Amino acid sequence: MALTAGIVGLPNVGKSTLFNAITNSQVLAENYPFATIAPNVGVVEVPDHRMEDFVEMFHPKKTIYTTFEFTDIAGLVRGASKGEGLGNQFLGNIRQTDAIIHVVRCFDDANIEHVEGSVDPVRDIEEINLELAIADLDSVENRIGRIAKKAQSKDKDAMKEMATLSKLKEQLLAGKPVRLLELTDEDRAIMKNFGLLTAKPVIYVANMSEDEVGDPKSNHYFKDVKAFAQGEGSECIAICARMEEELSGLDKEEKKAFMDDLGISESGLDQIIQAAYHLLGLRTFFTVGEPECRAWTFHEGMKAPQCAGVIHSDFEKGFIRAEVYGYEDLMQYGSEHALKDAGKLRVEGKEYLMQDGDVVFFRFNV
Repeated sequence: MALTAGIVGLPNVGKSTLFNAITNSQVLAENYPFATIAPNVGVVEVPDHRMEDFVEMFHPKKTIYTTFEFTDIAGLVRGASKGEGLGNQFLGNIRQTDAIIHVVRCFDDANIEHVEGSVDPVRDIEEINLELAIADLDSVENRIGRIAKKAQSKDKDAMKEMATLSKLKEQLLAGKPVRLLELTDEDRAIMKNFGLLTAKPVIYVANMSEDEVGDPKSNHYFKDVKAFAQGEGSECIAICARMEEELSGLDKEEKKAFMDDLGISESGLDQIIQAAYHLLGLRTFFTVGEPECRAWTFHEGMKAPQCAGVIHSDFEKGFIRAEVYGYEDLMQYGSEHALKDAGKLRVEGKEYLMQDGDVVFFRFNV
């Protein structure tokens, strides 16, 4: 299940530095606009303390975490929707992602040029949001032009689509993202075909100095970004991208000591990964044992046969039943044997809705 988040922002806000931390790689991150010429993709493990507990209990030969994919996209500038900078190419790259990680500069540094000449994170956010809205408006208006005659001739499907497009156009003309618009299920089903940029969920990442990240409320820029994010129901995470890059090169013990010194319990990177994972309604089930402990991604609301299909399509086709217990029960009873004796192992059928933290063994026959 390859799910992706695109990292966007103006040039020189720390996007590529954050991407270096995400992948522990060294993509180009020079101090000038358009240093990132092609999108870079990094696949990261989703941190999950439950996997550590499984490893301690089962001592598996192999351990496989669930993963999430991040795409680093070149800095957008004013006029990107009209092709300024490297606009259209990178707007297309964003269109392929499931969510947006919007990095915003919340630090002062005379040595790092700001493309707009001054630091103003809310202005920067609104500038990029406007460019995405203009690009979406072009898409919507083009679609309206293609179906207008059908709608006028009372074609039912075209009329339904036109009603949805009219709502979207009105929202975008106001310079507002589609994700803030109240839509019906039918609207959403129609809108799925358009790949609108402003329909994607967003996490705002406030990039600040190492001195401030331990107490982000002391950063007045962060307060503004957080208030903006709350106003549209989005999440805001404070990080120091440079520090995250340094942390990514440390081993586990060194990393913990570094964070303890800064008074941080969880790295900003881990927060972003987990927030992006859950933002898309993703959950985790596990298969465990001595050969392998593995985490699997599924969408909230999926039933047992669908989750079996995440492992292999044959598992879904020949699904018989799922033998399931919860992570919490395993921790409480201390072993699978004790858990079974306590009657905590359940047998579930085709209508069972899988839960985050389920440990499962699928029975199937093909």
